[in-house]
Amino acid sequence: MKEYELKIECSWDEVKEMLQEIEIDLTDEDLAYEQGQEKELLDRLSRKLNISVPEVKAWIESVSHNRGVAG
Repeated sequence: MKEYELKIECSWDEVKEMLQEIEIDLTDEDLAYEQGQEKELLDRLSRKLNISVPEVKAWIESVSHNRGVAG
């Protein structure tokens, strides 16, 4: 599903680390991700952060594209 497709500029491990620096309550389990499992990741983070899936997706992509500058 295109609506769940993540466009990130670096490895997931780098993105995960940046996200955890910004949002310290996120655990490794919250950010567990395998290619093709974007929907599960975005749904899980949407529930945890209490924001919509499109907002989670935009946040992840923004952090990736800006190397952690966006929050």
